[in-house]
This record gives sequence, structure tokens and C-alpha cells, in this order.
Amino acid sequence: MTQTINQLNEAVETFLASDIESIDWGYKQSPEKWSKKEIIGHLIDSAQINLQRFVRCTYEENFKLTYEQVEWVQAGHYQDAEIAELLALWRLLNRQIIRVLEHYPAARLQAKCDYSKKEVSLHSVEFLAQDYVVHLKHHLKQVYDN
Repeated sequence: MTQTINQLNEAVETFLASDIESIDWGYKQSPEKWSKKEIIGHLIDSAQINLQRFVRCTYEENFKLTYEQVEWVQAGHYQDAEIAELLALWRLLNRQIIRVLEHYPAARLQAKCDYSKKEVSLHSVEFLAQDYVVHLKHHLKQVYDN
């Protein structure tokens, strides 16, 4: 878990230390695509749902927790928000995830939760944490590359 925590911390802090001032946060390639601001909003939603998964897995097993990413981004109205506020919220949510994972009970790292929308697909906390970091890095790359 230490490696996953370090990767998460590094990804967040490296991104925030980069030249984020030069990013055109509001630009949308098309109405169906998310702007870079909305990508950060999606990462906020992902952080919130995964924080709940990590916390609940400390005392609960085999529960289901999913979300509708497109609908959550729309409901969050991230396109209308100040990017500084979004980045601050995103950073703080990830700081809390790191805090939870740093103190995670070793006996609960293999506790499972279902994040599938259709058929049951149980994954351990350890897997969910690693997957969260991979997902976060994927979307940060989109912000840099587009």
C-alpha cells in the first residue's frame, strides 16, 4: 500500500506544481466531450466515491457503490466553477484518501467491495487503491495532452 500512497501523492503534487496556469481549462472539443475543468470535476467525483469505498471497507464487506460519471459531472456544474476552487477541493480529497490509506488496518486490505453497475465484481481495497491511482493518472494525462 505504501507504493500506491506514494504514487498518489506524487501524481497530485506533481500535477499541481506543473504549469497549470497555461491550461485552457474551459475549452471543449465538442459538446459531448469534457473540458479539462470537467475532467478535474470527474476526478473530484471519483475521489469522493473512492473515499467512501475505502472508509466503508474498514468495517463493511461486499457492499456495492457505483456512480454515473456523466450525470455527476453535469450535476456538479464544474464548467461554471472557478478552477482554483476545483483544484483545491481535488487536492484536499486526495489528501484525505492518503490519510485513510496510510492508517488502513492491514487486516482489512483484502476486504472487498463491488463497483460494477451490472454483474457482481468484487475487488479488494488494495486493488481499488491501485486502480484509483491508475485512473487518476490517465485523466491527468488527458489534461496535459489535449
